[in-house]
Amino acid sequence: MSVVVFTADFASEHQWVAGRSWAYPDGGPTNPGDNKLDHLTADPGHSRTGTFRATRRADGLWDTGLLTTEGSADGFMVRTGDSLDARVHLPIGSGAWPAIWTWRDGGNEVDVFEYHPDNPDLLELSNHVREGHRYVRDDAVRPGGVVSLSVTFGRRSVVWSLNGKRVFADGVGVGPDWHAYLIVNLSVCAGRYHPPPDPAVTELSYQVESLVVHRAAVRPSVG
Repeated sequence: MSVVVFTADFASEHQWVAGRSWAYPDGGPTNPGDNKLDHLTADPGHSRTGTFRATRRADGLWDTGLLTTEGSADGFMVRTGDSLDARVHLPIGSGAWPAIWTWRDGGNEVDVFEYHPDNPDLLELSNHVREGHRYVRDDAVRPGGVVSLSVTFGRRSVVWSLNGKRVFADGVGVGPDWHAYLIVNLSVCAGRYHPPPDPAVTELSYQVESLVVHRAAVRPSVG
């Protein structure tokens, strides 16, 4: 039996911090070493509605939306045994790089998903804690498509499901004491691994319709 311990309200400043993350050098706003054109912004129009946007800047970078639970008043962290469910509307434009992932103290990263529209039917699923990775292809994955993702952060195996079907169990897990903050964002590719946006494009976006975390219920002691 499990209980809901977190339901994302992207407008909530108690749940989420906008426009900075220690997953970026010095907390941001840029991360060129990861081949990103990002310039993180706290502008609520880039993230607080659940639609994560990137808009082109005059300097060649892009203002990009990012929310993290790290540093928020609630300070929510997922931990070993939790399950995360998200419903996502994938982006269309080349160069878009959406992700839901975890981070703490320079690591503890598990990617619920990453997506690049130049690989239109492919999701990238990764456990960087103990290095388990899978590229998953599915007809439901496409630019502009809507997918439901579920991830269980197991001690011995992290398990991903796509639209209710198990697609990957990494067999390595995150260990017994793992815990990490959530990050939801839209990055923009600089071109090294995936093509950058078309020069005529000035905005990219994707939507996270819902994000919920479940945790095993603690049975009350008897007697």
